[in-house]
Amino acid sequence: MTFGDDAVEDAVGAILAHSVKAGARMLKKGRVLTREDVLALASAGIARVTVARLETGDIAEDEAADQVADACLGPLLARTRAATGRVNLSAETHGLLLLDRARIDTLNRLDEAVTLATLPPFSVVQPRDMVATVKIIPFAVDRRIIAAAVALARQGGPLLRVQPFTGRKVGLVLTRLPATKESVLDGTVEATRDRVAALGGELLPEERCGHDAGDVAAALRRLKDAGARILLIAGASAVVDRRDVCPAAIVRAGGTIHHFGMPVDPGNLLCFGALDGIPAVVLPGCARSPKLNGFDWVLQRLMADLPVGARDIMDMGVGGLLKEIELRPLPRARAPDEDQGPAPKRGSRIAAIVLAAGRSRRMAPLNKLLVKDGAGKAMIARVVDNVLASRARPVIVVTGHEAEAVRSALPGREVVFAHNADYAQGLSSSLRTGIDALPPDVDAVLVCLGDMPLVTAAMLDRLMAAFDPDEGREIVMPTFRGKQGNPMLWGRRFFPAMRQVTGDVGARHLAGEHAESVHEVEIGDDAVMRDFDTTEAIAADPRAAPVKG
Repeated sequence: MTFGDDAVEDAVGAILAHSVKAGARMLKKGRVLTREDVLALASAGIARVTVARLETGDIAEDEAADQVADACLGPLLARTRAATGRVNLSAETHGLLLLDRARIDTLNRLDEAVTLATLPPFSVVQPRDMVATVKIIPFAVDRRIIAAAVALARQGGPLLRVQPFTGRKVGLVLTRLPATKESVLDGTVEATRDRVAALGGELLPEERCGHDAGDVAAALRRLKDAGARILLIAGASAVVDRRDVCPAAIVRAGGTIHHFGMPVDPGNLLCFGALDGIPAVVLPGCARSPKLNGFDWVLQRLMADLPVGARDIMDMGVGGLLKEIELRPLPRARAPDEDQGPAPKRGSRIAAIVLAAGRSRRMAPLNKLLVKDGAGKAMIARVVDNVLASRARPVIVVTGHEAEAVRSALPGREVVFAHNADYAQGLSSSLRTGIDALPPDVDAVLVCLGDMPLVTAAMLDRLMAAFDPDEGREIVMPTFRGKQGNPMLWGRRFFPAMRQVTGDVGARHLAGEHAESVHEVEIGDDAVMRDFDTTEAIAADPRAAPVKG
């Protein structure tokens, strides 16, 4: 193909490279110029135009796109007519898009003139959804390149195809522990039913039983006999080993475990097996939520009657980080300046407790919470203002030592004061006082320390955004370079245990006892590690304004 400027009178039969207005007529790029077009251009005073001309062995863009698209067209795909070197491919049914990535990559590397763009592999598609587009970049291309592209697309089976969903029946077993709420089980059923229905399937009436391998095995057999062709187990407790209760139930029922764990987050704790050839899946805790997680990827393949093995699950790691962007670390330079963080999980009410009752023995005779910075603001005021700037409500301030002075340092602020008369007994007594002051409808609480003035509202909002009991994130703690810091966020179910803590300690040890419920948020700022016990420490940190002398 040749390309360049040409005299208008010589342009008949050439391809117009750029749209041109000729009097009242608009001649669009890609148009093969006729004698009438040339006369119109000349009448408009246009002497030269940029054009392309085919040479021997060339094929025009639309014909080239036609040939490549036909070669790419697999089962249950439709195509548009070629225009401007483009053909779009679309799905004819509800299913999963399957493709040969290696061959597509090879096709796109043949020559810069030929391109094929697709949706990601295993995308869920509806009828008429566009799944791919063939685009020939120049106005013409060498026939040998198109012949090579066509041969490659037709080699080794369909390059692209849609695997339809088969409308399978799905059985669900839910287990109970003494503390399990029926509302939690109801929510799991609803989320699972919606998932299955969205893929054209049917959820059979669920089985609810105790968290016991024998009970679960019996329930699995009943669902199998009822016609289930996919078996799911939602355990009351997260699976921590392939020999745990729910995987053991599959084995006891006569099945096998093929794989435990997956490189998808959320969804790491999925366990996959089979019972008499029927896929059996122990769900990760995040599957109780309707949000996308690793189980969705497995269920989609099963509902399309595609085989799933250990290798398939292991290969899901690339692209497997599904967490919302708001839960990922902010760049350090941005974190302190963000004053509008993401919202907590919809429907969650999260309060904050600010512990301000301590005797400040290391800074005696001063009360460190009352030490003022260069702007004249007391440390406790800085902490409370940061908390009030977050989404946490209500904000409970626990007083004890020098209670009136602490109150006086917080004039006009919308906080609830809770006095701990037993503050001399240590931190646990203040924690208990704060918990007792919370409204009954609070879903979680941030426990903030009165001597950590560098923790910003944006940091607190990120911790609250990470809270999601449905996904097993009921204890949220900040980290800096992998080290655990403060403040910590606690879901409501831990309030009774927090009230039982004694001595001059907080509730952090409870996180170790409930590791399956802990979610860490890397903050990228050591503010979450910095408490101030001495005037020297305050003065030494450039972010803490110098102590007013």
